[in-house]
Amino acid sequence: MNLDFAKLDGLVPAIIQDVASGRVLMVGFMNEEAWHKTVETGYATFFSRTRNKLWMKGETSGHRLEVKEIYTDCDVDSVVLKVVAHGPGVCHEGYESCFFRKLEDGQWRVVDTKVYDEAAVYGGKL
Repeated sequence: MNLDFAKLDGLVPAIIQDVASGRVLMVGFMNEEAWHKTVETGYATFFSRTRNKLWMKGETSGHRLEVKEIYTDCDVDSVVLKVVAHGPGVCHEGYESCFFRKLEDGQWRVVDTKVYDEAAVYGGKL
């Protein structure tokens, strides 16, 4: 269960993928503490680089990520978590996935529909 946290100053990228559809929902970062908490609880926990603290996905919104499978790459310095997303969406902007923009003709275009009202869920708590 040892991951290489040294390459990115104590962090590993964590790609979050829906276990059923295979859609990439988000990317976060984990330090060792977040990693161990994720493994122990079965729910995705990350390290916020902007707030400099741990956060369990869903602690504000209730949209938790239940971990079903975990993979690591050949260098053991990043992980893929296949999850069941509890809640209508993962993105704090109201979308199912944080990857709701697509580059088309040199412009970013929104290609998804919002699945919840982020203002009602977060109420300015971000």
